[in-house]
Amino acid sequence: MNLSSSLFVIQIVLSVALVALVLVQTKGGLGGLFGGEGSVARRRRGIEKTLFRITIGVSVVFFLSALATALWV
Repeated sequence: MNLSSSLFVIQIVLSVALVALVLVQTKGGLGGLFGGEGSVARRRRGIEKTLFRITIGVSVVFFLSALATALWV
């Protein structure tokens, strides 16, 4: 497996992980995507805060992998 194939596989895995993390964070599960309850501003605590930080980390790594793919492929 060469570098370009590895970058494409990494980017696909990161994109699936990013979508999953965003969907897990949606308030009220998947029902919130289709007109669920209104959002109320509140603080993230516990697992929500951890998921939020993991999502930020995965999105930064995804962005860097997209740049690497654009530069080396």
